[in-house]
Amino acid sequence: MNRVLRPLPLLALAIATAAPTVLPLAAVQAQDEKPKKVYPPIIKTEMTTQDFNLALRADTQTLASLAPKGVSAFDFVPAGREAERAANGYVHIGDLHLRLRTGGGAWQDYNSSTLRKQITALRGGKDVLAAADITTSMGEGIPLKVERRWLNEDGVLAMRFTLENTSAEAVEIGVLGMPMVFDNIILDRDLDSAHQEASFVDPYIGRDAGYLQVTRLSGEGPALLVLPEKGTPLEAYKPIYEKAWAKKDDNFTDLSPRGQVSEGFYDWTVASKGFAEKEWSKASRQWNEPTSITLQPGERRSFGVKFVTSPSIRAIEDTLVAHKRPVAVGIPGYVLPTDQSASLFLKAPSKVTGIESFPEGALSLSEEGSGEGWARYQVKASGWGRARLTLTYADGQKQTVSYYITKPMEKVVADLGHFTTHQQWFEGKGDPFHRTPAILSYDREENTILTQDGRVWVAGMSDEGGAGSWVAAAIKQLDNPDPEEVARIERLVDETVLGTLQIDEGEHKGGVKKSIFYYEPEEFPDYYDPKIDWSSWTAWNKEHSNDLGRTYNYPHVAIGHWVLYRLARDTEGLVKRHDWKFYLKWAYVTSVAMMRDAPYYARFGLMEGDVFLDILKDLEREGMTEEAANMKRLMTERADHWRSLKYPFGSEMAWDSTGQPEVYAWMDHFGYEPQAEATREVILGYDPTIPSWGYNGNARRYWDFLYGGKVSRIERQIHHYGSALNAVPLFTAYRKNPKDFHLLRVAYGGMMGGITNIDQEGFGSAAFHSYPDMMQWDAITGDYGMGFYGHAITAATYLVDHPEFGWLGLGGKLETQGDTIHVVPQDGARRRLFVAPAGLWITLEAGKIASADYDTKTGEVRLTLDPASAITPRARLLFETTTKDGKPYASDTGTLERGAYAFDLGSGPKVVTLSPR
Repeated sequence: MNRVLRPLPLLALAIATAAPTVLPLAAVQAQDEKPKKVYPPIIKTEMTTQDFNLALRADTQTLASLAPKGVSAFDFVPAGREAERAANGYVHIGDLHLRLRTGGGAWQDYNSSTLRKQITALRGGKDVLAAADITTSMGEGIPLKVERRWLNEDGVLAMRFTLENTSAEAVEIGVLGMPMVFDNIILDRDLDSAHQEASFVDPYIGRDAGYLQVTRLSGEGPALLVLPEKGTPLEAYKPIYEKAWAKKDDNFTDLSPRGQVSEGFYDWTVASKGFAEKEWSKASRQWNEPTSITLQPGERRSFGVKFVTSPSIRAIEDTLVAHKRPVAVGIPGYVLPTDQSASLFLKAPSKVTGIESFPEGALSLSEEGSGEGWARYQVKASGWGRARLTLTYADGQKQTVSYYITKPMEKVVADLGHFTTHQQWFEGKGDPFHRTPAILSYDREENTILTQDGRVWVAGMSDEGGAGSWVAAAIKQLDNPDPEEVARIERLVDETVLGTLQIDEGEHKGGVKKSIFYYEPEEFPDYYDPKIDWSSWTAWNKEHSNDLGRTYNYPHVAIGHWVLYRLARDTEGLVKRHDWKFYLKWAYVTSVAMMRDAPYYARFGLMEGDVFLDILKDLEREGMTEEAANMKRLMTERADHWRSLKYPFGSEMAWDSTGQPEVYAWMDHFGYEPQAEATREVILGYDPTIPSWGYNGNARRYWDFLYGGKVSRIERQIHHYGSALNAVPLFTAYRKNPKDFHLLRVAYGGMMGGITNIDQEGFGSAAFHSYPDMMQWDAITGDYGMGFYGHAITAATYLVDHPEFGWLGLGGKLETQGDTIHVVPQDGARRRLFVAPAGLWITLEAGKIASADYDTKTGEVRLTLDPASAITPRARLLFETTTKDGKPYASDTGTLERGAYAFDLGSGPKVVTLSPR
């Protein structure tokens, strides 16, 4: 029986600190047979608007169903769980959270869900679907009258609260939060039903221009947009913690379990000063300046949101424009190196009257004209780190756009290479686990290498949390090799990977262990730090650590071998210990061992699994036909399995964003186009484009701080490795169809988001803590290297002629010179260039692109390459036309070797002309 893994019903998953063991099928079936609790039915009032069939609970008037018209068996809210979530303590759309104070006194919390009481229905009126005075449910002593109305205004569903100060003194509202409860619950769903029934929510925390987008896991339309009414900014997006794990004084909680099978719910937070003074007082800067609202005696004020549908994810911005919302589009995104300039396109119903940068001077804008209804600004940056633009419009609305400023890309990459191979370099003589030499995980708060951790893999060079740093150090060398760093990577692979982490001989040759480090106090009684909790099952013993069956560990090791093969093959004098064939063979042996010793998880897509496709192509190009044929056979078995499934994106988790990139790579390689297209759309369902460096291209991830972070908790992670890895298939899909600009925007956001983790000295954090009580990078390197792998293999410059925005250079400096477009790559690799109008994909395996000129009349492309260097005397140039209607190209120089044009570089720049045939 080919069954997709069910979510694990582990309450402990919310606080566990290791990858969960897969539940055996028998145990899953046993769960199926357990009698489920029967809840009394909920009495609902059903109604309809232009876009929705909806229902309100008869007793509370909270939202019980929000089903888009024209879509069967789907609901944006957890309607199927309404009965089990009916009791006090469960939040719903229509509830309200308030923190108030009078006369400068202490804050007092009120909410409508903890202890519900009889509400008072109000008379309807024009456009009113339902109305109620809900003051009695807000809690004793509240100095406000609270009314809630559901409206159908010109076919648009709206929810509006009206607050009236009924006391004799001014009331300050320090928190005003409206719970946004959408069906992201994967519990008890297999992957097919989850993709058809569940949704994910992404916020644009942009004040008056803010919104939520609720997208189906399948990536299919419609998408739901939650838009603010006037005076209801999305100032903050606060998680509503599970009651069982919340602090005792947290009065804004929910009883629904949070964990890997449910990210949980959030508040649309209009005012957040009350949080900033209390729960968030030790956090780093919030997305927006926290504010409060003051109501004078007798004053009334309304706050609300509207619910509209977009026909597709790609049409979200058009839908915003249609509803007269300010829309910002950053090109290439919102991560801005100081040597580059970006473009910001704005379309709003009102003119911009003010632009403010915070910190002052970090971002500067200059108007570049407009077209097609868009105002265009050039954005330049100085400094480093997070920055915020505040745009003020003539109608009084304020929009914030969040940027991240970095060093020039080549410097960022160099910093990472140096930090990993120096500060993280470990040569512990006498280390009982033989981790020498090694690149180990690092704690930035303590500025020390982690030689011990209760999650043993974090200190054991394997799994994601332990392999991340050395994988980052290795893949950095692919396009930017440094002789000293390469020498250390050689030692690490030759002395520690081979023979210690990886079996180097015998029947299990090529097998990869789960961890080098392990917990055996009888073997090493004086070694282990007593301050660490060694009681968890994450403290694997020697037997468990030596297990070869965790498939996810194999791509990491394959990357080490493959990078050294490429360096040995394409450079001079860098790799000294073995020849290129040695490392390519070991990359192959690792791939085969994975299928032999770790077949279970091989039926899922793997992080960095794209490396196997590169290994296969290199085997073929090198004429290693026997090895290539065997590897192709093994990978075809996996691809054919995925082809048989509607949503082949399983993993050891209930739902995951890890496997889609490799699934797409093989579906595309073997020509399984329907499956490749379905995979692409699924990725877009959890990977948004939003005017914020944090959420733009941020492929959803919310549990991996448990396994590789210092602060270990369920939390939406900003630019975990999923961001850059999921960019890989989107770039490929865009090159096949350059008209789909949405793909490029999301991909570039994820690829560039993947370098924000690198600090000013080169330390790479596992991810950014998005919850407003932290708003900072995690202190441990963890599994960051998997994301940097995605960045490294996709770093490129894209030359685009957009129908509305004109000529754009993503990753490069652009100049128009008559009919010629001149581009100078600034992407950090300078080895890849896509000329979108020609569908021409240019890559260099040796050499660097100094500049390129595209003749828009003839289609000719002239490349100017850097002069020769000691390690790169010759260039290797590959190019292909990726679009169906594109013309093939020919080079005016070079000898065809192993699928690439090879030619000598000289003491000066080398010009190569590519002409369409």
